[in-house]
Formats: sequence, structure tokens, C-alpha cells
Amino acid sequence: MTSLHHHQPTPRKSTAADERPVDLVHLARQTMGNHDLEREVLHLFLTQSEKCMSRLGDSTYARRAEAAHTLLGSARGIGAHKVARAAEALERAALADPTAGNAEIEALRVEIETANRFIRSLVFAA
Repeated sequence: MTSLHHHQPTPRKSTAADERPVDLVHLARQTMGNHDLEREVLHLFLTQSEKCMSRLGDSTYARRAEAAHTLLGSARGIGAHKVARAAEALERAALADPTAGNAEIEALRVEIETANRFIRSLVFAA
């Protein structure tokens, strides 16, 4: 089976500006280097993130906070740090002000779309 890691350039010191959508080193640590488990976890993230995002637009603030919290945990688990930060911002906004969250939802949507594109390029690579 093909490793998820062979498609990546040689690691270099990363900055926030060039951070990959998914930290593959973190993912490998989380899955103890099991490539099948990496693929399974990434597939689960794809499914969960898409379901959560489809529910966010029409949700109450409590459901927005709950969905954001779910995404936060999932994103941290796979090393999708930008998604995690955006989910955390949405969770805080939804808990602080029931009418807030639309800008945070959009920011989260952008980060999820970026991460999911990256994940698909890994798990569906020929």
C-alpha cells in the first residue's frame, strides 16, 4: 500500500503561512504509523466535517457551538490545526453571543474545504 507521506516535499521549518492543511507528522504519531488507520481517520474526518458544515448555517447558537466543538476535537486529532483554530473561534463566538457566528462559520468553511481537498489528494491518490 502506498504511504500517505511520500507525496510530501522534504520537511522544512514551517510557519503559519506555509502550514499544510493536515500535519502528517502529527497524524502519524496519532495512528502510530499505521497507514491504513491514517486513511480511515482521514475518511472519517471528511464525512464528519461535511455533515457538521451542512448543519451549521441553520443551527441555533447552541448547536453551532456543539458542532464547532465536535470539529475542533476531530481537527486536533488529525493535525488540521487551521480547522481547529477556526472551529474554536466559532465555538467561542456562538457561546458568547447567540446572534454571532456567521463570519466564523465562513472562516471555518474555508479551512475545512482546504483541508478536505488536501485529504482527498492523499487518500484518493493513484
